[in-house]
Amino acid sequence: MSVIDILTRVDAICKKYDKYDVEKQKDLNVAGDDAFARLYAAVESDLESALQKAESASKEKNKASAVAMNAEVRRTKARLLEEVPKLQRLAVKKVKGLSGEELAARNDLVLALPDRIQAIPDGSAPAAKQSGGWAASASRTEIKFDSDGRFDDEYFQQTEESSGFRQEFEMRKIKQATSLTFLQDQGLDMISEGLDTLKNMASDMNEELDRQVPLMDEIDTKVDKAAADLKNTNVRLKDTVNQLRSSRNFCIDIILLCIILGIAAYLYK
Repeated sequence: MSVIDILTRVDAICKKYDKYDVEKQKDLNVAGDDAFARLYAAVESDLESALQKAESASKEKNKASAVAMNAEVRRTKARLLEEVPKLQRLAVKKVKGLSGEELAARNDLVLALPDRIQAIPDGSAPAAKQSGGWAASASRTEIKFDSDGRFDDEYFQQTEESSGFRQEFEMRKIKQATSLTFLQDQGLDMISEGLDTLKNMASDMNEELDRQVPLMDEIDTKVDKAAADLKNTNVRLKDTVNQLRSSRNFCIDIILLCIILGIAAYLYK
């Protein structure tokens, strides 16, 4: 292969990967009507500023100042993550003068942006990433497994200690469940006893009412009889009073007649 062919292929490869150049994408149509370019340029600027501040915080000797700077970095990261959905919406919009490859490159840039934001150190403990669930943590490289990377059935065989621990765990679990069930049974028994007491009280009240009903009926009968006797007595008393009044009037009439006759006899003499 000649030198000319090599240069041609290198030039073609460079042109192919130009769409992944962040600086070119940042400077693309910034002053024009491309909202994506403007917003991406602002996000990229804030990202660089956050990186510089994180670097300054890592070198800061004053702990209070370092904490304040890391807090500001975290706020900047949260704000930048909020801009990612806007960039995703703007990245799919067609812009005059942009080809399909450039739009695809924008999508790639937006997709890579959250990882870049999360990669900014902010003083918080990094999450341990695992490969296959048993890889050593990247932040704890001094921790090593004694299995030489072998995690087969032999490695997971139970020992007497692990079997005893598991049995103790199962026993405690069963004991706890039994204790909870016993407490529930006690509560239900207390409720049952209370309901039985209420039932007995209601039965006694019903029996007492059954005994009181005949007495109340008898009292009603006596009251009705007394009312009838009182009415008859009132009628007889009224008749007696009328009779007394009539006999008194008869006596008065006789006395008046005698007086009149006496006066008449005196006058005729």
